[in-house]
Amino acid sequence: MERDHPDISDIAAKVAAGVRLAREDGIRLLHHTDILELGSLANLVRERKNGNLAYFSVNRHINYTNECRNGCRFCAFSRRPGGGYVLSVEDVLAKAREAEKSGVRELHIVGGTHPDLRLNYYVEMLRRLREEHPTVCLQAFTAVEIANIAEREGLSYEHTLRALRDAGLTAIPGGGAEVFSERVRKLVCPEKLPGEKWLDLMRAAHRLGIPSNATMLYGHVETAEERIDHLLRLRELQDETGGFLAFVPLPFHPENTALAHLPPTTAFDDLRTIAVSRLMLDNFPHIKAFWIMLGEKLAQVSLSFGADDLDGTVVEEQITHSAGAKTPQGLAKAELVNLIRGARRVPVERDTIYNTVQSW
Repeated sequence: MERDHPDISDIAAKVAAGVRLAREDGIRLLHHTDILELGSLANLVRERKNGNLAYFSVNRHINYTNECRNGCRFCAFSRRPGGGYVLSVEDVLAKAREAEKSGVRELHIVGGTHPDLRLNYYVEMLRRLREEHPTVCLQAFTAVEIANIAEREGLSYEHTLRALRDAGLTAIPGGGAEVFSERVRKLVCPEKLPGEKWLDLMRAAHRLGIPSNATMLYGHVETAEERIDHLLRLRELQDETGGFLAFVPLPFHPENTALAHLPPTTAFDDLRTIAVSRLMLDNFPHIKAFWIMLGEKLAQVSLSFGADDLDGTVVEEQITHSAGAKTPQGLAKAELVNLIRGARRVPVERDTIYNTVQSW
């Protein structure tokens, strides 16, 4: 992916004029090696949309099970059903109660595609969390998990989503998208929900008034063309529904996975991917730099390369740390504020749907 295209003045002119970039533009940008030029273009778009603000949330991750029937080759967290753990609803509530002491505004709840957990487990979890924490946003269950629930129950996506929404679901996290290419999915996650179905479920959620994030797991077996095609599919759906809040590019961590022979991503590629994502996803309000996967310092730098959000305090993160992440399990609110200030941005604490809680 290191073919150099030194002259991108035609693309820069499009960006300056606010003209939507085409597929070929994105491919050229992902081959471009002048990282500062890319960063400058992405920062122009970032500041048009969000000025000098940089967002974060006081949140708490809860992984309710690591048992999963998908067996994705890039995942170090999951275990086959019967070989891992499942939290009871009471266990989840206990973690939420502990988090409330730190002023948490969001509970981020994800797990595996468990074959035995039924819809009532998820509904009870959300209902009781909503009863105990009425002002906390519940960002829970990826599209892959929700599709699994629907399949287990023999229900439509819409019926399942309504049940979760009515129980208290605020928004859906963006996980499970990986790379939409059928070629890539056959190589790294052949048992997972197909990309088209992921998009279908998000379309149904947005129509029901449930917003979501979107992700791309990059840096394994995909090509530059497949990355851009992934972004374009997201852009098309956002044109249709307007339901995506943020895009989160996720660098692949190979340690302890079936793809451990692959090298990790470089900081250069991470910044380039963030920048190109900002340039291609002109209809996404926010680009998130997930500090857990990037590292605190690179996430801070990314605030000048198109990103305007560092995610949150997290508290406990198991999925990426199972794959060898060396970052802390969580950061204090003050640490996130200092990271943002160090990047000469204005810190803004937000909730899941980008309501301002506090700014500095």
